Amino acid sequence: MKKKFFNGGRNAPCPCGSGLKYKKCCMGKREPDPEKLQAEYAKKYRIRIKQAADIKGIKRAGRLAIKTLDMVEPEIRPGLITDEINTLVHEFTLKHGATPAPLNYRGFPKSVCVSVNEVICHGIPGERVLNDGDIVNVDVTTILNGYYADVNKTFFVGTPGPDAKKIVRVAQKSLFKGIAMVKPGNTIGDIGWAIQKYAEKNGCSVVREFVGHGVGFEFHEPPQVPHYGIRGEGIPLIPGMVFTIEPMINLGKKELVILGDKWTAVTKDKSLSAQFEQTLLVTDHGFESLTPYDL
Repeated sequence: MKKKFFNGGRNAPCPCGSGLKYKKCCMGKREPDPEKLQAEYAKKYRIRIKQAADIKGIKRAGRLAIKTLDMVEPEIRPGLITDEINTLVHEFTLKHGATPAPLNYRGFPKSVCVSVNEVICHGIPGERVLNDGDIVNVDVTTILNGYYADVNKTFFVGTPGPDAKKIVRVAQKSLFKGIAMVKPGNTIGDIGWAIQKYAEKNGCSVVREFVGHGVGFEFHEPPQVPHYGIRGEGIPLIPGMVFTIEPMINLGKKELVILGDKWTAVTKDKSLSAQFEQTLLVTDHGFESLTPYDL
């Protein structure tokens, strides 16, 4: 007897991938065969469903990535140079038998992304000095025994002002709202819808150009996970999918500019931007974070 895992409701997209509502498709029928469904997702979406051994490997990489962030956090202070964060992450990762995924990835020159204030993402560590009242995002991706895990947090530097407090709070809660939508039968669009609804309700904007993504076997895999969208649209979620949710939330408008280094993305209006990220596994009845921290 096949194990049942779909609990998305009558009106949810059918997990077989037909595009029809569950009630119009497989409701009342035999539950989809997991192996057949995995083959369909590989063919139709190029999504590689993770098996038990893969999940264990990603989870180990995730634990190390979280330990790396935990190591960095107490070092965040006014006067710290962003390149010192890179040194901390690089040496800690190598010490624990792992590899920092960003280093030399498509030419990225450092082992971690460090994004300060108006920098949305992909900040290159260098000579920038952290000042009291800044916010700084540290984005860690770890490769351990061939498996990838991706996680980030935005930290306060010294004493935050009201704008800093607001954007960090909204970005953190946006991730929480997105994660809450992860369960079999829901869709990629449900995740983006929940994030966009919350962020815009709080007077902030959602970056469009950068999205979450599949992860585990590679740094970036299908599917893409936009942080905006329409409820019920997009790929239906099934057990074994592993992807990041990493909303980039701006205090001002959503538009961005890429700097001359071809990596650093900044808000066009120079407003603050914050981000939080976790690597998520879709389970039979919901989700498990493979890079867990409190939200």
